[in-house]
Amino acid sequence: MQERIPVTSALDEETARAEVYGLLAAMYYAPPSPELMGQLRVAVTEAPAAGGFLEEPWRLVVGAARDLSDADVADEYDALFGGVGKPEVFLFGSHYLSGFLNEKPLAQLRGDLAALGLARDEAMPETEDHVAYVCEVMRYLIAGDDVEVANLTQQQKFFSAHVQPWVTQMCDAIEAHPKARFYAALAGFTRAFVSVEAQGFDMLA
Repeated sequence: MQERIPVTSALDEETARAEVYGLLAAMYYAPPSPELMGQLRVAVTEAPAAGGFLEEPWRLVVGAARDLSDADVADEYDALFGGVGKPEVFLFGSHYLSGFLNEKPLAQLRGDLAALGLARDEAMPETEDHVAYVCEVMRYLIAGDDVEVANLTQQQKFFSAHVQPWVTQMCDAIEAHPKARFYAALAGFTRAFVSVEAQGFDMLA
């Protein structure tokens, strides 16, 4: 068994936060790969980040992964978020903040990303207000090497402007959808995680 590199509890918590954002980005961007589903099914059900508040929502995600096949989860993703034309559930911040896609919230987000020196990969078909994209930005602001950008102040600013105002509404929409099983569990975990993040940032204010 590989030895675990000892780290301080604070650094360990930051690593865990970044990993959760990375996991959410992967699972909202596309149907989980067979490898990721396999990892979920054998995941420990203790909280993946500090704080017991996340433990039960995480257990439900792992349980859903164990109950459903890879094809079930892929079909659910397509039913909820894919398809031709309007999806059943939107994953874009502009929809929840303004009622329309590609509106003012997206322009504001692009301005803030430019100020951070970040830009969308041209190979990415989705706009920057996709939940996977904002989660990936948060992961970078936690784990990135450039301390001028990747720091707690920037995390708090970006979270308050581009995650907290709408992600819980998205979670509500997913959980309310009759076809949601795995993604209902993931939405519950996402809401709990966003709540923990908000409380942590509030303590810094």
